[in-house]
Amino acid sequence: MTITQDYKNTLTERVANDPAFAKALLDEAIALFLNGEPEVARLVLRDLVNATIGFETLAQEVKKPSKSLHRMLSAKGNPTMDNLTKILGILKTQLNVTIHVDSTFCTPEI
Repeated sequence: MTITQDYKNTLTERVANDPAFAKALLDEAIALFLNGEPEVARLVLRDLVNATIGFETLAQEVKKPSKSLHRMLSAKGNPTMDNLTKILGILKTQLNVTIHVDSTFCTPEI
């Protein structure tokens, strides 16, 4: 089967036309971080940045070179908590959402 459109274009169009989808991507990235899958979380954030604010604008906001941000949000990237917090804050503002985290106790199965 031949791919007829690049997924990046599809993702960008969907994010632009469906605010709930953009929010779900941010929610998924945060959940992935909190649940021990940082590599995938960084890739989801990278796609979300590309589909919304763009790396050049993000670089100006974070006051970091865009190449550094690209590296941070790669599968093998290693953003500091400060940089990650800035990126999430900017995306939160861009998407006009608030972030709430709930935790639950898990009882071990015997």
